[in-house]
Amino acid sequence: MTGTTGTPGTSGTPGPSGTPLRIGLVGYGLAGSVFHAPLIAAAEGLVLDTVVTANPERQAQARAGFPDVRVAASPDDLFARADELDLVVIASPNKTHVPLATTALKAGLPVVVDKPVAGTAAEARELAALADQQGLLLSVFQNRRWDHDFRTLRKLIAEGELGDVWRFESRFERWRPQTKGGWRESGDPAEFGGLLYDLGSHVVDQALVLFGPVASVYAETDIRREGAETDDDTFIALTHKSGVRTHLHVSATTAQLGPRFRVLGSRAGYVKYGLDPQEAALKEGGRPGDAGWGLEPESMWGRVGSGESPLTGGGRPEPTLPGAYEKYYSAIAAALRDGGPNPVTALEAAAALDVLEAARRSANEKVTVTLR
Repeated sequence: MTGTTGTPGTSGTPGPSGTPLRIGLVGYGLAGSVFHAPLIAAAEGLVLDTVVTANPERQAQARAGFPDVRVAASPDDLFARADELDLVVIASPNKTHVPLATTALKAGLPVVVDKPVAGTAAEARELAALADQQGLLLSVFQNRRWDHDFRTLRKLIAEGELGDVWRFESRFERWRPQTKGGWRESGDPAEFGGLLYDLGSHVVDQALVLFGPVASVYAETDIRREGAETDDDTFIALTHKSGVRTHLHVSATTAQLGPRFRVLGSRAGYVKYGLDPQEAALKEGGRPGDAGWGLEPESMWGRVGSGESPLTGGGRPEPTLPGAYEKYYSAIAAALRDGGPNPVTALEAAAALDVLEAARRSANEKVTVTLR
């Protein structure tokens, strides 16, 4: 399921070669305005046609950033002219992902859904089945596969620099001692808020990409901050079927940040501090193609070595590959135009949701959960 069916000009089918694919974007909060809209606009062969938001301030923000964009107040307004679009991107709150993706697919439109694609793995697989039935692309926006450090780590592993990886430690930590409110921090189970499903969706996806399926899951979730309603300090331990041990930390309450990656293998280890710079650049108005896009200073490079801490000079500096979020939408364009591979399938996202659901059960019941 990597393309669309039908005749050019019909709903959900790319037009003639050379004609930009027209994108409808549902939601213009953090995900829509900071990530999707700029990355869509930067991708060759795509054009941001319509933004859906009922918020007058966000409507004005969309028009200011993209003067030619059309604005719709509701998804129904967008779907009423599905035949004018080639793809719908869903960047609205988590609880709306499944119903909106379902409506879009039934309207004949290919879909990109922000992570998590659904609240449960079963729902993700149902969406994947519907997309297959409709002959339409369904892809999940897992942009952290194109983080600078993750791309570098994949290269090191592929080239055998670390030998056989034994242990993978990944931290996505922040120091945000005050809650911000909003649905992401809501305790309502229907919202699928909290860090387990937010940042956890990223770190679990990365672990599965690197080391494959998981045999067992152990997790600890805590609510640390005053007034918080859902997990803000979470730890997940995975045993992969390959034998690799993965430890994942996601937290808003980390006063001293640890390394983003610490990867230990039979030949060497790789330690890398600092987050990918692309999110900060996007928030400041930067765009792919800018000078230095996705690059970090040499002082932030990770180190590869053995026998000594990188903080005392152990190992050698490893140049960090540039971050490349724009590659996701370039792949989407190629999938729709040429039948290229789906960059992130719904079934891959469902496998990550299996792990997240097991982690929630593990934390609630204080048990280790075995996956089939």
